[in-house]
Amino acid sequence: MIIIDKLCYQSKLRCVNAMEKFIFAMLTLILCIVSRSFTVSVLVLFITGILTVRGGGIPVSRYIKAMLVPVVFLTLSTLAIIVNITRTPLDAFALPAGSYYITGSCKGITEGLRLMLTALSSVSCLYFLSMNTPVTDILEVLKRLHVPRIILELMLLTYRFIFLMLNLSSAITTAQNARLGNKDLKTSRTSFARMAGSVLILSLKQSNALYDAMEARCYDGVIRILPAHHPARRSEMIAIAVCDFLLAAITIFIKIRR
Repeated sequence: MIIIDKLCYQSKLRCVNAMEKFIFAMLTLILCIVSRSFTVSVLVLFITGILTVRGGGIPVSRYIKAMLVPVVFLTLSTLAIIVNITRTPLDAFALPAGSYYITGSCKGITEGLRLMLTALSSVSCLYFLSMNTPVTDILEVLKRLHVPRIILELMLLTYRFIFLMLNLSSAITTAQNARLGNKDLKTSRTSFARMAGSVLILSLKQSNALYDAMEARCYDGVIRILPAHHPARRSEMIAIAVCDFLLAAITIFIKIRR
């Protein structure tokens, strides 16, 4: 099982109304992107982190490990924006490299850090939703928002086959390791290619078997799932409204000052 999927079923916020969590995550995400402010981004990181760790009971170590993945990616992406190779040195730093300079400007560093923090806080909003809400509940929310049914069914089947392919690849990799299939680089490349081919073939067979099973259960083109009913609470709705109102007010204030 994917660790995020496991955590969302163990979360203390799992029984909170899914529509509330979806609206909060999406509104906060939009405000974070629109503002592109250090202040709003830090507040969003703090709020979503507290809600996920303290409110949802997600272990701090798990949350930090999950956040490290986008941090590494965003750091490399931001360096590509900040660092320039030109003949003219800029005001922040300049390292000579022959007739060129590896250089950067103060404005570029500021904009790069702002972009990185905005993206990281946006990811934290999505982590809050995904670590506290099962995929089936998210799909039910999308259904209530009138997302086309075909898209929802494709999302559900794709989600199902992620686990299937992970289990197949894990079983094949274990068998290869037991036969010293990864003892060096050459055998590892060969084993990986064979594992990828086997997973493709087996997943196709499993998809045919799944469709046959659905047909045997009177599948009529619609996958029906019994949704979990968690009524919305007024206190939670008020807290979401107050939080997003404050973030919107800060965003407007920052936009006016600029």
